[in-house]
Amino acid sequence: MIKPWHIVSSEPVVNCRIFRVRKDAVVNPRNGSPHDMFVIENPGFMNVVPITDDNRLILIEQWRHGTRQTHLETPGGLIDEGETPADCARRELLEETGYEAGKVERLGTVYPNPAIQNNQQHFFLATGCRKIGEPQFDHAEDIVVRLVPVADIPTLVRNGAINHALVIAGLHLYSLSASSRG
Repeated sequence: MIKPWHIVSSEPVVNCRIFRVRKDAVVNPRNGSPHDMFVIENPGFMNVVPITDDNRLILIEQWRHGTRQTHLETPGGLIDEGETPADCARRELLEETGYEAGKVERLGTVYPNPAIQNNQQHFFLATGCRKIGEPQFDHAEDIVVRLVPVADIPTLVRNGAINHALVIAGLHLYSLSASSRG
């Protein structure tokens, strides 16, 4: 049985607005060796798989500075303090696309990278989506909304048009959910 690693000390390293980095001095219980481990402390993330009544997936194209590329993604973002993941799904969908969800239901939750991050990624399905206004981007967003037939999702993933790992995880959960509904 794997035992928890003992934390000898823990200290903040840097606060980067949307995440913090913490350094933990730990001891491996198997062999007693000490290590410095770094943890990225994030609030929870949320991504929503939004589907219109005519069976189109609402996607966004967005510049991502980390890769210095534009990525095709599902809407999503950080969960605000005091906000539920489902409320975040509704808010981010409306802010990033101008679409409102008729119904929002949970698809699942994963840990994006438990080796170095402490947060969870929540996924929701939004159905009955209809456009009610224009997107309201924040200062760090530059987004173009794209509507694609749901049937095109596997091809977009296979050909690399959708290549964001967390988006693919959400689409996979959606696929599992759709197949279980019959």
